Amino acid sequence: MEAVILAAGEGIRMRPLTANHPKAMLPIANKPILEHLVTQVKRAGISDFVFIVGHKDEQITDYFGNGDKWGVRILYRLQQQAMGTADALKMAQDVARENFLVLNGDIIVDEHDIRELSQSDQITIGVKEVNDPSGLGIIEEMDGFVRHIIEKPEFPTSKLVNTGIYFMTPQIFSAISRTTKSTRGEFELTRSIEMLIEQGIPIRCETLEYWQDIGYPWDLLDANAAAMSDLNVSNNGVIEENVHIQGPFNIGQGTIIRSGSYITGPVCIGCNCDVGPNCFIRPSTSIGDDCRIGAGVEIKNSIIMRGTYIPHQNYVGDSVIGENCNLGAGTKIANQRLDKNEIHISDQNTKRKKLGAIIGDGVMTGINVSINAGSIIGNNVWIGPGMLATGVTPDNVHLRVEKPV
Repeated sequence: MEAVILAAGEGIRMRPLTANHPKAMLPIANKPILEHLVTQVKRAGISDFVFIVGHKDEQITDYFGNGDKWGVRILYRLQQQAMGTADALKMAQDVARENFLVLNGDIIVDEHDIRELSQSDQITIGVKEVNDPSGLGIIEEMDGFVRHIIEKPEFPTSKLVNTGIYFMTPQIFSAISRTTKSTRGEFELTRSIEMLIEQGIPIRCETLEYWQDIGYPWDLLDANAAAMSDLNVSNNGVIEENVHIQGPFNIGQGTIIRSGSYITGPVCIGCNCDVGPNCFIRPSTSIGDDCRIGAGVEIKNSIIMRGTYIPHQNYVGDSVIGENCNLGAGTKIANQRLDKNEIHISDQNTKRKKLGAIIGDGVMTGINVSINAGSIIGNNVWIGPGMLATGVTPDNVHLRVEKPV
């Protein structure tokens, strides 16, 4: 059986993180989302993959190659324009000739659910009941069969959501060939499935035990913490004397943890990093390759991507920081409102009471910069010394105190 993974989209809601990266390549526990997905599918006994790629496709193809490193075989199909999930799946029609699985490339699922779903003998949708289905595709079902699929309704009529994992038969391609654009201007796979239902073809739904959707940048924090919940201890670096480490941790090759550093796991630290002296790294933090975490720095429940420097007396809490950033001495990122209410970004309720900043690639801050809770900082932003950054800052903006006349 083959697994077709839809990884062509940018993920506009994930900006600024996806401006330079495919959404499926954003890291959790120092591995791309897509790698976690491949690992679970492989454990379920499936080793043939078709990746549908598009936005920044070379990052996926360069990283995974033909799949040998993971003991799998990978074919690639390019979706030239982002025209929807049905159009993306159509790219695999020449290779997916028997029954096959389809998975969105931006979800976290478990091998048990994949194995169970792959045993089906008719088109089946993996579903999950959630407390808040807003912003998700919902499923109306009866006796284990799908009655309707509704994409992101304003007023959901069900708490059962489409998880983006399907067991498919070649029947789906005949429906895709007749699918027209939705009101959102896309060829949607859910509409193709609805057409089969209208023809009287039964579509099963199967409840998954485990599923995480990554729809917004802050969802990466929950996925990151979950991915490290059963972390095994691994040290391929150098740990100096007078370093205190408790809980599980991974330290990559060429990394040095300097004296006085205090690390509470689970924590992942990549290769060729320089950490400390006298810093505090708290649980559910992942630090990518080639990073610098310096003296007097405290980091909590955050994702720090490759090549970023946080070197002098900084605080980073509940944040996602992109590649090749540099935080000037004394830069602090707040992660809680004074009234302790849930944090909103623009008109979106994050449903989190603790959220720092989402920071794109190449961001530079001067000394003593303050970044407010729930801030979005675009790519290649410079924030001058002593400034306060709050709300949403677009890409390529330079914030600085104006000189007096």
